[in-house]
This record gives sequence, C-alpha cells and structure tokens, in this order.
Amino acid sequence: MKRIEVDVLIIGGGIAGLWLQRRLEQRGYQTLLLEAANLGGKQSVCSQGIIHGGTKYALNGMLTPAANAIGEMPARWQAALAGEDEIDLRQARLLSDAHYLWSTASLSSKLTSFFASKALRGRVNNDAPLPPLFQHPQFKGNCYRLNELVLDVPSVLACLQVAGKQLQGCAGETLRWQGDHWYWPEYSLQIRARRQVLCAGEGSEALQQHLGLKTPMQRRPLHMVMVKHRYPDSLFAHCIGASSKPLATITSHPHSDGSQVWYIGGEVAESGVERSEAEQIAHAKHSLQQLLPWVDLGQADWATLRINRAEPKQNSLSRPDSAYAEDLGDFILCWPTKLALAPNLSDQVLPMLAPPAGLACYELPSELPQPAISQPIWEQLL
Repeated sequence: MKRIEVDVLIIGGGIAGLWLQRRLEQRGYQTLLLEAANLGGKQSVCSQGIIHGGTKYALNGMLTPAANAIGEMPARWQAALAGEDEIDLRQARLLSDAHYLWSTASLSSKLTSFFASKALRGRVNNDAPLPPLFQHPQFKGNCYRLNELVLDVPSVLACLQVAGKQLQGCAGETLRWQGDHWYWPEYSLQIRARRQVLCAGEGSEALQQHLGLKTPMQRRPLHMVMVKHRYPDSLFAHCIGASSKPLATITSHPHSDGSQVWYIGGEVAESGVERSEAEQIAHAKHSLQQLLPWVDLGQADWATLRINRAEPKQNSLSRPDSAYAEDLGDFILCWPTKLALAPNLSDQVLPMLAPPAGLACYELPSELPQPAISQPIWEQLL
C-alpha cells in the first residue's frame, strides 16, 4: 500500500484550484491537486479570458454588489502578470491590455454606455484612441476603454502547474472516500489530507453526493459561438444596447493555423440556449451583420459550444455576486463563479485552514497519471 499525506488536497484543476494550490505552496503547505481530466478542461478553458472590472454589471448606471466585488480583480491580476504578487504570471500571454465597451448608433445604447461610464469612474477611459476595427467610417456609436485584461487561459494554466503535485484521477469514482482518507484501488494508493478543498465546478454536485454533503448547486447554461476567420482586426469588447446585459461580448484568440477566432458570449450566448447549433450560428451571423456591417466574415468557419456555469444556488437562478467558499469541517466547498475571482476565492479559503503541519515532502510514484493542460476549445472544434 502506497501512502501520501498532505496538508491540503485540492479536487479540481481549473483556474481556482490551481491558483489556490500555488498560494498554499508559497506559504509552506504540502498540497496535492486531483483533476479528473485535463487542467482547465471544463469552465476555465471555455471562458473568454476576460479579467472583468465590473463594468458589465453596472450598465443600469449603478454600482451593483457584483461590480464592487470584482472591481479590484484587474489590479490583482496585473500585479501577478508583473511578477509582483504571490502568484507569478509573467510567462502568461496577454491577448489585450484592455477590453472595450461599445454602443450602437441608437440613442438608448449610447445612454446605457454613458450611465455605465459615470458609475465606473476610474475603470472607464472615454478619451482613449479607438481600436482599429472601430475607426471604420461606418462606425457611428460610442467606444470606451475599460480597465479589463484579456488573457490566453492555457498560458495561465501553464504558469500555475506545480510539478509532481498534480494527479489525473476522478474523486468519487476512481478514488473513493473511506471516511478519513481517499483510496485509489487501481494503484493501491491511500491519500490522507488534513483538509480537502472541493473546486470541481459542475463536478462538485456528484462529489457532494459521494461525500454526503448537501450544499445546493445551480447551472446557468450558455450557448457560445466561435467564428474562425482571417479578418485583420481583433476585437475585445462588450456591445451594449438598452438593457442591463451586453448584446454580445466578443474576444479574439489566435488559432494554430494562423487565423483568429472570435469567441462570442453575452446575450447571444444566454438567449441561444433554446436554439439548435444551426439556429444559433444563423442568429450570430445576423447579429454581427447588424452590429458590425463593415466586417466581412463570408469565408469564416462557425461552431458553437454549450457550457454550464456551475455556482452555489441562488434565488431565481440569479448570478452570485462574488466567489463562494463554505467551511464544512473536513471539506471546504468552493465555486469561483468567475475566472477573474480566483484570487478572491483563495483569499476566502486561506483563513479557513490551520497552519502547515510541517509534513515531509512526498514523491509521487512514477506510474500515477498526471494531467496535461487542456487545448483551447476552438482548437478542438474548428
């Protein structure tokens, strides 16, 4: 029987679990991370990589709790990118140092962007030069530069890997909870941890059932759209109309074949849940033609992705305002709710942990599988 003993076992290898593991290792904890598939292979790699500053949560002209909770996150991530934080992301790829808020030519859309800019002084720059795509003479709306970064998620995952302390295995299936330890029959392995942190996203529902935990979870579905093309200009922007939600949120990502991919969320993705793939692509094509009529995407390749945002259950399935961490004795149950809130989630978890016990370093047996970093979702579908 092989045995591993750690201070903290982290279950779930998305951004939240990886960020927490890095912080704990920096503070002298012995950790082990368990991921069922590839690192970041669920919600993290399917995100748009936006480090939100709260702008899209203030489109009604008011600073909501969600906007306040996430407002300090860009500065936290910028410090990490500069190597000035506990987490060192200097090798991560920055796709854009700003995200934009753009309005259509309609008066209602312009007013929404005006109110948002007034509510978010210090997070919005009205005087920044227009990105090349919006310098076209057909653009008649408004455009604001936001204090929001856009990152290449796989490169962030690579920065957060901890060599020799991450395993590929499914807690609750290949590994079973035995009351005070985990047992992996295939490798005759026993894992003991002083605390276990559950960061498995949507997988936390089945994991809770295995462990006898009962915190309710909700799923908020999206039907994202990807368009691979060779239009020269990139786009990192929320397009807003008269509502409190962006009509579309678009980010640009390099494809391995030299083209670029526009990844489209926002209202397009939320309302598209009831559409088939063909209907969703037709809707996205029509929306882009209306919003960006000068952009020619005639030779593009299109695909869609259905993804669930997994979160603690809220009244009326509304969006949680911040990251969530609950102390359940041997277990700490977590949902970051947004990629940008991974630092905030680790801030919540750290005070729940006892100091490191001074455990000896361990060495993983060579036959144990270790997780790879997931490919971008567009590389898998386009």
